[in-house]
Amino acid sequence: MSKKLIVEADGGSRGNPGPAGFGALVKDALTGKVLAEVAESIGHATNNVAEYRGLIAGLGAAASLSPQASVEVRMDSKLVVEQMSGRWKIKHPDMIPLAQEAREVAKGLGSVRYTWIPRAQNSYADRLANEAMDAAAKGLPWSRRIQEPEPDQEPEPEPGPSPETSAAWSGATATPTTTLLLRHGQTPLSDEKRFAGIGDFPLTETGLAQAKAAARVLGDRGIDVIVSSPLSRCRDTAAEIAAVTGAEIRVEDGFRETDFGDWEGHTFAEAQERWPAEMEAWLADPSVAPPAGESFTDVSRRVGTALDKLMVRYRHQTVLVVTHVTPIKMLVRRALEAPPLALYRMHLDVSSLSVIDWYDDGPAVLRSLNDTHHLD
Repeated sequence: MSKKLIVEADGGSRGNPGPAGFGALVKDALTGKVLAEVAESIGHATNNVAEYRGLIAGLGAAASLSPQASVEVRMDSKLVVEQMSGRWKIKHPDMIPLAQEAREVAKGLGSVRYTWIPRAQNSYADRLANEAMDAAAKGLPWSRRIQEPEPDQEPEPEPGPSPETSAAWSGATATPTTTLLLRHGQTPLSDEKRFAGIGDFPLTETGLAQAKAAARVLGDRGIDVIVSSPLSRCRDTAAEIAAVTGAEIRVEDGFRETDFGDWEGHTFAEAQERWPAEMEAWLADPSVAPPAGESFTDVSRRVGTALDKLMVRYRHQTVLVVTHVTPIKMLVRRALEAPPLALYRMHLDVSSLSVIDWYDDGPAVLRSLNDTHHLD
């Protein structure tokens, strides 16, 4: 008999759009015990985007607890409930990919049904969402992830003291989901230190050699699956590791590089000379986008969604993510709970490797950053 869970979720913004956040919890349907909480400030967004982000996070937490559970989602958002139930058409372009993402995460569960409840009955999730919005209003990164062991499962064995598995002082004891974050090899634009975003630039001969070097050291890392950005410089890098490990490659659009808009192909100095005001604003505020481009706040949102999917699909596995500078920085910032401007204080070489352990019962642990020893 499948386990029965209840997901309560909420989200909102101060200003619509404005500083936004979401909150969600998972409860045992029989006992009412809260098994998991998840909440996060998500920068500048609308109420509806925040509500959908809360739904996605709640479904992901439920799938992590009990993959074949029967879930009832309770929300005070009539829009989300009716759209996810299929009774209302989704018209707004920002909502379509979020609804698709929620349906994708729901595939990790036995069944999901949606119920509208009055706001007064959704006070727990509302409180979590408001804590997240308070942090967003202050421009602070904030998240909460608490998960109890599933009641009908035996607890997982604790890892030994080896530095390869210990969470050190984090307090975490469960087996982590490990992400090996590999930046793609050299391209013509990276060699000249030019903005290279969503343009599909190929690897150079040096870049291909770097990918092969990375494959040699990653062959014995116990990689279960490879997740790659859709851009060819990442897919070609991933193919070299797959040839050595035999791991499947799954393409994930959420891990593509930032769209740098009009700055694409320019050096930093060229962009600063041509767009001085825009560059100054971009360096001061991650919510500001390059002309005709994408802000780091928006990138953070889609990378966070991609990570949520990864955590559901490959829980407690070792995943190689072949991606770009910005997504790796976003994941490192999230793991460290660092402020948004920390993005400008990190350096990542081509073909560098960074490693993060994500624990169900504790904070994430950054194990290495910008490791290039395989290129020596």
